[in-house]
This record gives sequence, C-alpha cells and structure tokens, in this order.
Amino acid sequence: MNRPQPNEYPIWAETYIHKVNQNIFELLEEQAISIPALFRRNKEKENYAYAENKWTVKEMLGHIIDCERIFAFRITCFSRNEKQPLPGFDENDYVANARFSERNYEDLIEEFATLRKANIYLFRSLNDEEIHRAGQASGREINVKSILFVTGGHIMHHVEILKERYHVV
Repeated sequence: MNRPQPNEYPIWAETYIHKVNQNIFELLEEQAISIPALFRRNKEKENYAYAENKWTVKEMLGHIIDCERIFAFRITCFSRNEKQPLPGFDENDYVANARFSERNYEDLIEEFATLRKANIYLFRSLNDEEIHRAGQASGREINVKSILFVTGGHIMHHVEILKERYHVV
C-alpha cells in the first residue's frame, strides 16, 4: 500500500505518516511485538519523567494505548461509512485523567499488545474501497489509509522520544 497523499489527511498527520517507510501492515504487526519488548526492557524507568510536568514512561505507554483505541475507532467508523464528524481529544487531558500511575506496568504492556493484535484483524479485513473511505475527526477530513499510517507513525514518534529524552534501550 502506497503512502497516503497530502490531500488525504490534515497537516497534523504528516509528521506521523512520513515516518512510515515500509509496508504498513508489516510495521503494525512488528510493533505488536517490539513495543511490548521495549517497555519490558525498561521496567525500572516506568515512573521516570525526563523533566518536571512531562509524562512518565508509564504515562507515555498509557497515551499510546489511548491513541491506539482512538485511531482504531476512527478506522472502524470511517470504513463503515460513518457520516457524523468524530470529536477530537486533548492527549494531555486524557493522560491527566487516566490514572496510569496507579496501574500495573505489566498490565499496561499486555493491554497494548492485546489491543494491537485485535486491531490487526480489523486492519487486515479492510478492502480497497474501505481503506479509501474518509470522514471527519477533530474538525478535519482524513481517510482510513491515512489513519493506518498515523497509527504506526505515532508510535515511531514516541519511540524516538523515549530513546532521545528518556534514554530507554
């Protein structure tokens, strides 16, 4: 599947979409394994934040889980030809209200792994027509293909931050 064209997504999505330089389905499946492994290797840093008022590693994982759910919901809606606009979300408010710091770290890791594996069934079930359907989310038009790329690229973005600022290995 080719990378989405700029007319298929809003400008905010470009950062994530352009990180994906491989088959999107292979990337999504690889992340189902590599992301849990990354967080498991860094358990001792689960409560670490690189600066005051920045998310901890555990909160970053929680944010990734929230976004995985939201992106999959948008894909479901738009692939099913939903015509109603979908709301946006403020990731900082979501993390602040999620109580991730109270959650078990291993449970969060398993939650992501399970969620991604389930979402792959949805993603792989989409036909060409469904992949090109679009809808409105956060006040902007975006198609299903673009959201698939955002799903993979968003995690790549956070892995870069984890490596650069949190010094995860």
